[in-house]
Amino acid sequence: MNVQIQTVHFDADYKLIDHVNKKLEKLSTFHDNIIRVEVYLKLDNIVHKIKDKVAEIKVHVPKHSFFVKQQSKTFEESFDHAFDSMVNRIKRQKDKMLA
Repeated sequence: MNVQIQTVHFDADYKLIDHVNKKLEKLSTFHDNIIRVEVYLKLDNIVHKIKDKVAEIKVHVPKHSFFVKQQSKTFEESFDHAFDSMVNRIKRQKDKMLA
């Protein structure tokens, strides 16, 4: 599984990258053939004083790709919600394939 983490409009600290990597290691338990995972962590609404933290996750498997996007006040919260959504989507897709 090839993992790529990109940050947009900021530099992520080690703690955030470590949090993301630990969560992503769990993805292989839900799908056996994950080819690539792309994570984008973005600061949205830079012009305004309210800075929303956006986490986007793309998971590529043979013949399919999944995408989720979540937004909240912290990157950890955004990523955790996006990760949970991704796990649910992968499980639903796998159930459809087995049915």
